[in-house]
Amino acid sequence: MTSRFAAEIGGTAVPDLRALGAACDIVVTMLPTSDVVADVLDAGLLAGLRPGALLLEMSSGVPSKTRAIADRLAGAGVGLVDAPVSGGVARAEAGTLAIMAGGDAAAIDRATPVLSAMGSSVLRTGAVGSAHAMKALNNLVSAGGFLIGIEALLIGRRFGLDPAVMTDVLNASTGMNNSTQKKFKQFVISRSFDSGFALDLMVKDLSIALDVAREGGTPAPFAALCREMWAAAATRLGPGQDHTAMARLCEMLAGAELGEE
Repeated sequence: MTSRFAAEIGGTAVPDLRALGAACDIVVTMLPTSDVVADVLDAGLLAGLRPGALLLEMSSGVPSKTRAIADRLAGAGVGLVDAPVSGGVARAEAGTLAIMAGGDAAAIDRATPVLSAMGSSVLRTGAVGSAHAMKALNNLVSAGGFLIGIEALLIGRRFGLDPAVMTDVLNASTGMNNSTQKKFKQFVISRSFDSGFALDLMVKDLSIALDVAREGGTPAPFAALCREMWAAAATRLGPGQDHTAMARLCEMLAGAELGEE
């Protein structure tokens, strides 16, 4: 599997994580959680990294855990930039992701050519951990926009409006957001629910955003309700769901569907 993937992308396969670290000046991690990143480091990657190497931590991580990983790497003379992405599958395939970057300015300068191969913008957010906080907050805004938009479509459906027409109106009006533009017709009204981003990962990111709020002493009642709604969808729908399947929970509550007639 590894050798085949390396051949497809024009890369070189290595036998293990230690060998990977030893072979690279810059290593990218893009994994489900901060704990998985720590496990990968423990499984040999950290032992292989040379002083002066740089880890680009592109997962959607927990800021406090990212800072702890950075401190650990610093003890081995290795730098870290947290660089989570936004844009979904389509922009990943096109190499036009939005990339947030947290860390030392010189380290981000060094990482920029690598990041620019994946994204059309590299936005500096501050110290290590700040980009992971920003990614979670971005997804909070995205999740809130999706949820209120779906509720509006369901209200309109019950009134007699066509959800597809409503989506067109929203996209020409002040109610437009990323979900109305890129998710409602494509994945909800079509009933495909296959955007490529998991519901469980959205719940994880919303939990991170709430932790950031709590740690900073910022009241966030709407964020808490939003997170509970998404968590309820994950529980009700079960594992392995796309995040756009959140609409199904709203449909269950409303007793109506948004599919094409």
